[in-house]
Parts: sequence; C-alpha cells; structure tokens
Amino acid sequence: MQKRKLGQNGPEVSAIGLGCMSFASFFGSTDEATSLACLDAAVEAGIDFWDTSNIYGMGVSERVIGTYLAQKKPKVTLATKVGIVPGPPRSFNNQADYIRSELDGSLKRLNRDRVELYYIHRREQERPIEEVAETMARLIEEGLIGGYGLSEVAPSTLRRAHAVHPCMAVQNEYSLWTRQPELGMIQTCKELGVAFIPFSPLARGMFGETSVDPTKMEETDWRKTSPRFTEPNYGYNNHAIEGFRDLCRDRGWSVSAAALAWVLDKGDHLIPIPGTRTAEHLKEWLSAVNITLSDADRAAIEQVLPVGFAHGDRYSDQQMIGVERYS
Repeated sequence: MQKRKLGQNGPEVSAIGLGCMSFASFFGSTDEATSLACLDAAVEAGIDFWDTSNIYGMGVSERVIGTYLAQKKPKVTLATKVGIVPGPPRSFNNQADYIRSELDGSLKRLNRDRVELYYIHRREQERPIEEVAETMARLIEEGLIGGYGLSEVAPSTLRRAHAVHPCMAVQNEYSLWTRQPELGMIQTCKELGVAFIPFSPLARGMFGETSVDPTKMEETDWRKTSPRFTEPNYGYNNHAIEGFRDLCRDRGWSVSAAALAWVLDKGDHLIPIPGTRTAEHLKEWLSAVNITLSDADRAAIEQVLPVGFAHGDRYSDQQMIGVERYS
C-alpha cells in the first residue's frame, strides 16, 4: 500500500484509509464478527489509517475497534471525532470540558491512551473557532491527541483555526458526485499543509460493480432519507453512473477502485476513507493505488460524469444542519 503524509507534521499513513461508520449498522445490519473480519482485511492490505466517531452507534464502532486492537495489537493510526450531541433535536457542543470528557470515553472504548487525530465533527457556530483550536492545542500538549482536525467546514474556518494552532486534517465529503471541496477547500489544505480526507468517496455505495437498490434497503439504512437515493433523483443518478461502470469495464478497472483512483489523482494530500462493513467490499478497492489516470482517462470520466451531474442534494435539510456551506 502506498503512503501519504497526514498533514505537514503528521505520520505517514496508507494512501487509502478505512471509514468505520458502517460498523454501527448505518448502512444495513452487521455484527462484531463481520466488522472484525473487515479489520483483518484492512491490516492484510496495509490500510493503517482508521476513522471512527464517538457517535457511530453511540460508541459501537469505537468498541469494535478497541476489541480488535486489544486482541491483535496492529500498528494503526486512529482518528475519532467529537462535537455532535445526539437528539432529538441534534445539537453541537465544542466546549472544552465536553470535548475532554468525550475524548476520555473514546479512549476507554478504543483501548488507547491517545489518538493520533481528533476531529471536531461539527462546528458549534456560536463558539469562536479560535477558542476550539486552543482547546485542541491543550490536548496535543498533554499528549492525549497527536493532532486535531475539522469536519464539514468552510475554508475560512480552517484558516482561522490554523492560525491559532496548525490543523492536521480536514474531513469533508468528496467524490465524483460531490465536488464542492474543489471550490476552495482542497486548495486551502494544500496551501496550509493540511491533509484533506474525503469521506464517502464511493458515493455511499453507488460506485460499486452493481447498483445499490433503495427499495431493498433496511428501514434503518441512513440512505433511505437521502435525496439522492429517492426517486426521481435515484433513477437519474443510477443511469449516469451506469455510463461510468461501462467505462471502467472497457478499461479493465474495478468500479470502486476507479472512483477512488480519481480522488487520489486530485492531489497527494488527499487520503480518502471509503467505508464498508465487509472484507469482500474492501478488497474491491485495493487496485486503486495501481491505477494511473491519463489525460484521456480524465476527459472520458468527465464526459460521462460531468461536474454537477448528481440529482438531489447530498443531505436532506435536516441532515444538512451543522454543515458549513461556502462559495
């Protein structure tokens, strides 16, 4: 597995990370044994950058990872998050005592005395981001975290936080069907020496060998309420992505690997974190690091999936609360 730098002063990690949200059954039922097998596959593939959150299953994802770390003791770089207070209604808390308390809980679940990267999952708009950066800087000084990150923020927020204490990483959604970070965030991260971590780089399962079928999703599946997975948007989106699948077949690429290769091609400071709950799906991505896109490949991809092709917003209005919009 190729390596990339996690921020200017951070560790080297696998060029592709692993998003562990699915371990908490956000995209269909799973169990601990299946999740542990997925982590086995990640270790075997050299994927050593794992991403989770305190609210993924209210600690479920962190506990699965903690169990694995206790049993197998692999050398991995861990990222977890804080800041979302589950509802209803959902709210956000970036207050210093809350951040410290939640970090303590995360470390216990992860069987760790520190994490390499700790994100503010959502920014609390009423609290100056400078104050939040100072809180994270204190945790770094105490050795509890290696660095801090921000999630779903605007470039202006990153600049303000980074001026107080250097930020290690920004995590925003980015893929062939979600391109907003191209309007400033990818560039700002490059300028400041901050890693950009695209989540959902496979469009929540759409960039697979076959279509996901919303009519067969479990009622608890997060995508059931996503505008892009409801009709008529889903039909338009699937039709467009079928053209991409045909392109990949013509070139002998796995669809998911090609979608990841497109993200990796956008800059050496990008470290995508596709998520899955199965070892089988993880293995479909691995050839991404072996795909080198030519100018002709880039043009062909842009032709079948032009910027802005996706029908429907990536979140519902309710889900969008807390996400910073820009441009």
